[in-house]
Amino acid sequence: MPSDLTLKAMNGVHRMMLKLTGGRIGWHVASMPALELTTTGRKSGRARSVMLTSPVQQGSTIVVVASRGGDPTHPAWFLNLRDNPDVEVSYQGGPKQRMRARVATSAERARLWPLVIADHTYYADYQTRTEREIPLVLLEPVG
Repeated sequence: MPSDLTLKAMNGVHRMMLKLTGGRIGWHVASMPALELTTTGRKSGRARSVMLTSPVQQGSTIVVVASRGGDPTHPAWFLNLRDNPDVEVSYQGGPKQRMRARVATSAERARLWPLVIADHTYYADYQTRTEREIPLVLLEPVG
């Protein structure tokens, strides 16, 4: 499973690629649109940003997968938004938008999971690596 250091390094490389190319490279990763998610740290109360991909979008709702590569623990960004669902999202390099995050219900997950793994089978592999059910998070515009 990826270490915290590895995940932070991958995010740093992603951000550097976006910066060095003026955003020409990095807003699509593994045939998925990329986004920057800013949460409020559950312990620090400070803004925390992470680069993620979205395998599914439905209307104005963006779906992200809290997989952490199949690790048995949830990613920190997921724990942050679970405690404080008010987030900011810069989707494909657009302006930051206030959004509300929520974990997909079991019915929503049952409908969305096949869509997620249809084109991105590694998410199914991640699910086999862990006993926790990998959450799908729905990011929805506020007002």
